[in-house]
Amino acid sequence: MTTSTLPSVPSLLGVFAHPDDESLLAGGVLAQHAAHGARTAVVTATWAPDSHRAAELAEALEVLGAGPPRMLGYGDARNDSSAPGRPRFCDVSLDEAIAQLVAQVREFRPDIVVTHDAVGQLTGHPDHRHTHRVTLLAVEAAGLAHLYPEAGEPWQTRALYAATHPHSGVGDLGPLLTGVGKSILSVPDEYVTATVDVTPWVEQKWRAITAHRGEVARERPLPGLLARLPEDTRLKIISTEYFTRLAPTPVPGDPHQLTP
Repeated sequence: MTTSTLPSVPSLLGVFAHPDDESLLAGGVLAQHAAHGARTAVVTATWAPDSHRAAELAEALEVLGAGPPRMLGYGDARNDSSAPGRPRFCDVSLDEAIAQLVAQVREFRPDIVVTHDAVGQLTGHPDHRHTHRVTLLAVEAAGLAHLYPEAGEPWQTRALYAATHPHSGVGDLGPLLTGVGKSILSVPDEYVTATVDVTPWVEQKWRAITAHRGEVARERPLPGLLARLPEDTRLKIISTEYFTRLAPTPVPGDPHQLTP
């Protein structure tokens, strides 16, 4: 992931908790990679594949060039109707959740994986935080042949990024979210390792966000809040995406490594 050109055109897999997270948090980067010819895809942890939100997700991914939905189909921690008959994602065993995601990583074989940050993306939704934890473990496990051998041939990604928001980048999002009773959980600026200007893809990103029509129609979800803003304010908010690069693989020669 870079802030300008993408000479190597790395493949990109997003792993997010809910339909619409992919568009809000990394829609610009997904569109950017697809425009440069990269393979892109998104795994969504919650909501049933036959739900209305799945249909909206399919439309959003088509806009972003990210292929068909890859839905794990678990329940949303805050919506009992999201996946009738299925457990909440936060309630399934960690081993089960990791195995499901390892299979997706090994099948798609991405160069880069992008997921939520540790604090849960400003609002701290428990599904966001849990998706972060599961993704970190699954990306490491996917490269180890002795773990989940039934999930396919091992695959080690080159990079893992967490979509995030630095203190200085909250801007207009702050009053927007606090105005509807939501929290603001940003991270120190130095935690951000990639700041991506997605202005060339911002209209595409907005079309993907608005494909989630059910969320746009509601008052408190971010798509609905953004839809009611003046266009210039909205574009200012969604034109920049922030990421922290994590280390899912051994780093030979790291100067900070332990010494014998």
